[in-house]
Amino acid sequence: GIVLGTGLGRLIDHIESAVVAHYHNIPFFPLATVEFHSGKLIYGTLENKKVVVMQGRFHVYEGYEFDEVTYPIRVMRKLGIKKLFISNAAGAINLNFKKGELMLIEDHINFTGQNPVVSQDDTLGQRFTDMSQAYNHALLEQAKQICLEKQFNYHQGIYAGVLGPSLETSAERRMLRTLGADAVGMSTVMEVIAANQCAMQVLGISAITNMALGDENQQIDTIAEVLQYAALAGEKIGVVINSLFNTS
Repeated sequence: GIVLGTGLGRLIDHIESAVVAHYHNIPFFPLATVEFHSGKLIYGTLENKKVVVMQGRFHVYEGYEFDEVTYPIRVMRKLGIKKLFISNAAGAINLNFKKGELMLIEDHINFTGQNPVVSQDDTLGQRFTDMSQAYNHALLEQAKQICLEKQFNYHQGIYAGVLGPSLETSAERRMLRTLGADAVGMSTVMEVIAANQCAMQVLGISAITNMALGDENQQIDTIAEVLQYAALAGEKIGVVINSLFNTS
């Protein structure tokens, strides 16, 4: 299973024998309301392996409940998917990061105040889901090796998930750095919690699209810039995922 984040949709160009289902034709699926998120579920093969790809995801800031945001992840698990590759666009909190680079997610901090396991029983998995190893170590090591072989500039770090849709204040960005975050975004954590509850192995990759340092040099962030650097980093993410499929 693959979830494509903001500006990272080019991976679908490599999917063979693709069958496309628009979200509005799938029962109980929300609709993507963000203009740069497509709304398609794509089934096909990638490097001779069967895949289901979400081209466009859902966010709590769109007005959806956390169980709606994670509904597609649970559908993937019912379809038999055991590995989830999830990508996002993120702002750099770490002073050493640069736009267009990749961050392999080693862990996350949930600042949304939400949790998709709330009010659920054990039907979909353990209610008291262990999150101490939310991102699969073996997949992370494979991704690191691929980045080294391809000579991609990459980092390994902590993703801070916030509610959005307003971007963080400079003070909030400095706080996030103090608390140990390396990058910040408005997605991923809900899906990763749901995936762990469903016993899926997760690899998360962030495309660093803007500098969220919160210092005296902080510049105004624009969506145009985010999309520009998401496309740049997205090409690399596509290579990493393709290579992972070759080795797994």
